[in-house]
Amino acid sequence: MRVHAYAAPAAAAPLEPTVIERRDVGPNDVLIEIKYAGICHSDIHTVNGDWGPQPYPVVPGHEIVGIVAETGADVTRHQVGDRVGVGCMVGSCGQCTNCRNGDEQYCLDGMVPTYAGVDRDGTTTQGGYSTHIVVDADFVLSVPEGIDLAAAAPLLCAGITTYSPLRRWGAGPGRKVAVVGLGGLGHMAVKIAHALGAEVTVLSQSLKKQEDGLRLGADHYHATGDPGTFEQLAGRFDLIVNTVSATVDVDAYLGLLAVDGTLVNVGAPGEPLSLDVFSLITARRSYAGSMIGGIAETQRMLDFCAEHHIGADIELITADRINEAYERVLASDVRYRFVIDTAGLG
Repeated sequence: MRVHAYAAPAAAAPLEPTVIERRDVGPNDVLIEIKYAGICHSDIHTVNGDWGPQPYPVVPGHEIVGIVAETGADVTRHQVGDRVGVGCMVGSCGQCTNCRNGDEQYCLDGMVPTYAGVDRDGTTTQGGYSTHIVVDADFVLSVPEGIDLAAAAPLLCAGITTYSPLRRWGAGPGRKVAVVGLGGLGHMAVKIAHALGAEVTVLSQSLKKQEDGLRLGADHYHATGDPGTFEQLAGRFDLIVNTVSATVDVDAYLGLLAVDGTLVNVGAPGEPLSLDVFSLITARRSYAGSMIGGIAETQRMLDFCAEHHIGADIELITADRINEAYERVLASDVRYRFVIDTAGLG
């Protein structure tokens, strides 16, 4: 079927309206009428070619929510009219150790990304800046009624990207958790860590978002632009989640960890990061990375957010403002996630 979309025709080119072809609904497929699609910084990196050559034209968008419009004959978990979501992947081998363990995002054959990837039929996957999408039912999530649909869209990337490490490294009562950066990822990390019962501190370059940070659930807020911050907070945290996509002084942040503390990177900077190994061995610290979550874990995240009435703080835009939104994201001028209302696409 032919559907309306917004695509990047070439590297760093403005996105423009287009028409794309979606595959026919197969036995295990779900056709989703997309209602909202979040704008992730990864979308911008991809369409700009920051992470290497891309199969242009590219329709970005991996924070997708909508309504089931049609299901294949073998689909039983989703029905027409259901509220559903699609995140950063739409396929994996399903057979390797990681897939069998529920870590499809780490598929040894390579998971199929929602856009700019190679789908099972050899075509290029195209994302959520469009009116409809056809997805294997095994990669379609249920969006509970307890979350506003537009505010749920960023949960499919920003939500699971922060929920997964917070859960894995034990954020909860009695644990001191720091979140580096208060942007699209960071504001979700604060909300989720607070809901998990942790003592939450935001570490941001300045105090200009302090009021927001405390409103979102942080107990403390410190400016990393103040050199005294790193002395004051030395050895304090059990877990630090670094959400920024810029180069940071890894050793300085490792120095904020207590014995056995962990610094987890979920932001993806364009340049390599380095560290002094003594920052680790002097306090048995760990430095780790994390990327989204498997399908089952993503569903648990959505259910958790519904239970705790957590959605993203969003600015809703029409599709003709996507290019403006990209500029504002790069200028850190959004609080805290742009979400596209696809109603005007076609």
